[in-house]
Amino acid sequence: MEERERVTQENRPPQATGVRRLLYVGAGSVCVGLAYLGVLLPGLPTTPWLLLAGYCFARSSPRLDRWLKRSPVFGKLLREWEEHRGMRWPVKVFAVVLVMSVVSLSIVFGTMPVWLKWVIGGLACVGVCVIVFVVPTIKSKPCR
Repeated sequence: MEERERVTQENRPPQATGVRRLLYVGAGSVCVGLAYLGVLLPGLPTTPWLLLAGYCFARSSPRLDRWLKRSPVFGKLLREWEEHRGMRWPVKVFAVVLVMSVVSLSIVFGTMPVWLKWVIGGLACVGVCVIVFVVPTIKSKPCR
């Protein structure tokens, strides 16, 4: 554990100061809020907001950066992304199943125009393709 923290300390980006630091903290906080909303709302993605929050906190507040990486909801995903730049296969499967389930239910039971249902279905297909084909799959043991 000490070695991982030391390596992280050495690779830490430069800390912003003054107004720039406040902007990073504010942007990171908004992104964390959007990430939590993304967990609850089917149309709002979680991961991009989470990664952006990590980027902002790493440049503004080591305390908030540690808090986010220790989060019981997001911590493991962030650590795996930071260490391996990818997602484990079970996480990918869960994401794809969740997207397809929610989008299918929205299309079948939603009271929206047909063209909008096609747009939502198409965007869901793009999202699934990104998860499956673009985001690297971690083949090694997951981080702890």
